[in-house]
Amino acid sequence: MVYEQHNQFIERHFFTPSEHEKISGVWPVRLGRNRAKPNYYIGPKVSSLCSLHFVLKGKGMFVQDEIHYPIAEQDLFCLFPKKSSVYYTDPDHPLEMIWVAFDGKHTIRTLYRAGIKPNEPHTKSALTPEVKATLQEWFQLAEGGERLSADYFRLALTFKLFGHLTVNSHENTPEHRTEASTDWLAMAQDYLKSHYMEGVSVDKAAQFVGIDRSHFSKKFRQTYGLSPIQYIQGLKMEQARQMMAENTYSLTEIALSVGYPDLFSFSKAFKRHYTVTPTAYAIQLNNKDALTSE
Repeated sequence: MVYEQHNQFIERHFFTPSEHEKISGVWPVRLGRNRAKPNYYIGPKVSSLCSLHFVLKGKGMFVQDEIHYPIAEQDLFCLFPKKSSVYYTDPDHPLEMIWVAFDGKHTIRTLYRAGIKPNEPHTKSALTPEVKATLQEWFQLAEGGERLSADYFRLALTFKLFGHLTVNSHENTPEHRTEASTDWLAMAQDYLKSHYMEGVSVDKAAQFVGIDRSHFSKKFRQTYGLSPIQYIQGLKMEQARQMMAENTYSLTEIALSVGYPDLFSFSKAFKRHYTVTPTAYAIQLNNKDALTSE
């Protein structure tokens, strides 16, 4: 429902996060939209949440840390906690905006990934058709009331919104990823840890983080002391060793489970890594267990 105030026409919705939303580390708390009157002037005020404001129409000014950011159609600006802010409309071009406020321990980190930071709180041309459509979905959900599954849909829309913002952000360009090597290297390491048993290649890992394969391999070796291939091999061998220690699986099961096409290729790789065949290693483990049980 739209209400009239002295300086705007406003619609607001409030959300109470479920336990599922809290586990995600970032969740919406309020959603709103307005049409400013010529006297629209907000602040100075300090927000308790991170609040994203998207400009649908009009012009105005956003001020944070004494820096003035002219705002216009398709722009985004963010109110950050513990930051005093002011924003107001151009009387001749009244603002129309949508905003979503977020809470949760991962909110700042999620905003950073989308290129939105306390020292860079303003982004031009952020309101793409995809972002606008996602925001409209949010209003449709809010207007439907607090259904049993509403929290799942809010979670989906939260990450859909940040996904679109991140894709459109300069933070996601190959040039930035090359500079921020620790970020993409950590992502690459997590990717390899998650998929090494599925036959992942260095090419796929480099493609995943958007880095040239040669540069990827060079920086990976410099950082972790191993080439990506050696790192993948190490993950496979450690998993194989752990499975053998459980004394539950056959060598063929282990070979196929850690991503080898057959026992022969697994045995060659295992011997190259541990200087002993899988069969001999399994015998050593059995002998050790026998001695321990005595």
